[in-house]
Amino acid sequence: MSWEKEIKRIKKREKNALKQGGSDAIKFQHKKGRKTIRERINYILDNNSFDEIGKIAGSNNGTDDDFVPSNFILGFGKINNRNIIIGGEDFTLKGGSPNPAGLRKSIYTEELALKYKIPLIRLHEGGGGSVTGSGGSADRPKTPNSEPVYARNRFQALAECLGIVPVATAALGPVAGLPAARLVASHFSVMTKNSQILIAGPAVVKRALGIEVSKEELGGPDVHLRSGVVDNIAEDEEDALDQIQNFLSFLPDNYLQEPPSIKSIDKINRKEKLLSSIIPRNRRKPYDMRKLLNLIVDNKSFFEMSKLYGQSLITGLARLNGHTVGIIANDCMFYAGAMTANAAIKLRRFIDFINTFNIPVLSFVDEPGFMIGPDSERSGTIRHGTSAISCLMQSKVPWASIIVRKLYGVAGAAHFAPDSYVLSWPSAESGALPVEGGVAIAFKKEIESSTNPEQKRKELEELLSSRSSPFPRSENFSVHELIDPIETRPKLINWLDLEIKTRKLSRNKYLKTMLP
Repeated sequence: MSWEKEIKRIKKREKNALKQGGSDAIKFQHKKGRKTIRERINYILDNNSFDEIGKIAGSNNGTDDDFVPSNFILGFGKINNRNIIIGGEDFTLKGGSPNPAGLRKSIYTEELALKYKIPLIRLHEGGGGSVTGSGGSADRPKTPNSEPVYARNRFQALAECLGIVPVATAALGPVAGLPAARLVASHFSVMTKNSQILIAGPAVVKRALGIEVSKEELGGPDVHLRSGVVDNIAEDEEDALDQIQNFLSFLPDNYLQEPPSIKSIDKINRKEKLLSSIIPRNRRKPYDMRKLLNLIVDNKSFFEMSKLYGQSLITGLARLNGHTVGIIANDCMFYAGAMTANAAIKLRRFIDFINTFNIPVLSFVDEPGFMIGPDSERSGTIRHGTSAISCLMQSKVPWASIIVRKLYGVAGAAHFAPDSYVLSWPSAESGALPVEGGVAIAFKKEIESSTNPEQKRKELEELLSSRSSPFPRSENFSVHELIDPIETRPKLINWLDLEIKTRKLSRNKYLKTMLP
């Protein structure tokens, strides 16, 4: 006696699940210029690699024809033949607001990533919980708090993932409530131009606060790229998914592994002559730090993160002779590169990230110090900055610091981890305070009593500027080497190769002690 009848039921439910919210809902999704969750998964994964889990999870009223699939899709997949876990809300079913099976599947996605220690991707478009309860309606509300208070917290696996595996997320439409919280619990997040990220939508805001505001004004890209809620912006869905692929290519599967390396087609001894003149002799004249970075790291490998948040600090990933490195650099185009409260928060978050996944760091230093003024004091800059420095002092990854121009004040310590390899360019200058501010404080009376205060100020600034030269530091071995800037790339590659070999030896020795 066969199980053909039950097998047919399975196939029928699987077919219904593929229809998602129905043809009209799918057409409406496409009309808005957005893909369905299955189309997104198929785009980002290798062909035919998606192995779905819980396809026929859902609910029905007694017959297979009434079957409603869960509105969260999850499964295993591969990107460039590398195993990952992927999941996301199905917006074609009740706007992605989780039904009971959908909520359980979203949590299980994280549990699978933890179990197999492989990267996690979440593609978000959906609302949070409903006042009627999960899966309820106005006339038949569900009991809202059906879970016992001692049950496993729905955020427990989510929090654990951040210390174990790479987590990348995308906002591909409106994302509110619980999905929004899951979106930001990641190492990299990206949102499309027509998406919004909301704690609660406009209707709730109006009812609670009496403020009338659109979804875009409340949580669009203009808001959250600068709030630090999301890292990057994407032109469209394909761009967002491509950015996630690129991000993961720099990372290991989990915290137990070293970052991956690829064969570089860039020259090890590439020496760019432009580096010798890229820093202007005029100390007040800015330059393009990103251009500088791209002249040193492997060609076209720099992947920037959080560009519009804490803009005086640049953070991202790159490759150096094929090896993954983290990049930290001051951007003199914003506050002369001074550390603001947001830049400090951005730095601490980035340090936590690179420490988790064993990523060596290249820090390009042009630091005038903490940002000053009333706004800076009100934003708690000194507290956030000191917190970032404290985090850095616990860093265990290989760290190289290249002083390209300014190095002043307490904030300068935010660029040097314990046992850093320190290179200096001839354009470097350093001291307790920037020359201009130091002269204004130390020689205030002398300047004011002079017959020509402006001329006196200029003379003192020039005198102290000559004392901030990098040559005395080099003579005292306060830096490891004072170099011609065009030598930076080969010097860093030699250093990184030694660090990687040493780390491999240490890891092998550790593993041998752990074996029975």
